[in-house]
Amino acid sequence: MSRSRTTRAVAALALLGALGAAALLLLSHPRPLDEAVLPDYQADAARGEVLFHAGSCASCHKAADGAPGAAEGLPTGSAAFPTPVGIFYPGNLTPDEETGIGGWSGVDFVNAMVRGIAPDGRHYFPAFPYSSYRLMPVEDVLDLRAYLMSLPAVDSPRREAEVPAAGLARRGVGLWKRIALGDRRFEPDPEHSASWNRGAYLTNGPGHCGECHTPRTWTMAFDESRHMAGGPHPGGEGDVPSLTGLVARDRYKDVGDLTLALQFGETFGYDKLSSGGMADIQMNLAKLPESDVQAISEYLLSLD
Repeated sequence: MSRSRTTRAVAALALLGALGAAALLLLSHPRPLDEAVLPDYQADAARGEVLFHAGSCASCHKAADGAPGAAEGLPTGSAAFPTPVGIFYPGNLTPDEETGIGGWSGVDFVNAMVRGIAPDGRHYFPAFPYSSYRLMPVEDVLDLRAYLMSLPAVDSPRREAEVPAAGLARRGVGLWKRIALGDRRFEPDPEHSASWNRGAYLTNGPGHCGECHTPRTWTMAFDESRHMAGGPHPGGEGDVPSLTGLVARDRYKDVGDLTLALQFGETFGYDKLSSGGMADIQMNLAKLPESDVQAISEYLLSLD
C-alpha cells in the first residue's frame, strides 16, 4: 500500500473512532427532568415514611457498625454493599447539607429516584433500583423526600463505588438506560380491586421486589414474561425463589397467612421468609399499615 493510501486509511479510522466516541457521549448523556415536572403539591412526610419502609430504604442505606447514625438506625449509607461487579456504598439519606441530601433540590431528588441521575449529572449504577422507582408518581417521590428531610442530619461522607473503570462504566449505564428503561409510571388495573392495585404498586414500585425476583433479558431489562419467577441472586450467591403460584405450591394458604408471614416472620414460624436477605425486608414490611401488608399479600397471591 502506498504512503498516501496508508495515510487516508489511518485518517478514516481516526474519523470513525471520533464519530463513535461522539455517538457514545451523545447516547449515554444523562437526560434529567427539569423543574417543570414538579407539581404544585404539599409533600406529606407521613406518607413518605410508609414509602420509606415499603422500599426497605434503611436496609441498603444503613450505617456501618460503629459509624455515625448506626446506634439510631439512621440511613447514613456507610455500610458496604458488595455485588459481583464491585462494592457499592449507598448514599447518606439524612438531610446533612454537605454529605447527605440536605443540599438537594426537589427535582434533584426526583431525578435520582426515577432517572438514576445524581445532582452532579452522573449516572447512578443500577445497584440503586431506579428501574423500579421510575414507576412512582412524582408526588410519592416528594413525600419520601419530605420524610427523609425530617430525619436528624448526620455527617457521613459518601464513599465512591469500587468498580473497575467506573467512569467508562457510568457511560455504559447511560446506554443501558436508553435500551432497557422507559418512562412509564404505575397504572392501576381497572379489572382489579383498589387493594390489589395498591399491593401491585407497593410491590413493583417502591418495594422493588422485581429487582431480585424477576429474571432479566439479555439487555438486563426485566423479563416481564417471567414476572416474579425467580432467578439467580443479584449478589451472585444462589437463587432467588419464585413469588408465583404461592398457594398452588403450598407456601401460603391465603391472604391472611401471607400477611402474618410478612408482619411477623419467624416469630410465627415463617423461617424461610425471615432468613438471608429477606430478614431486613420483612422487618421493614412489618412497619407498614396492616392494610398495605394485606394489599401486598393479595397481589402476590394473584401471580400465577
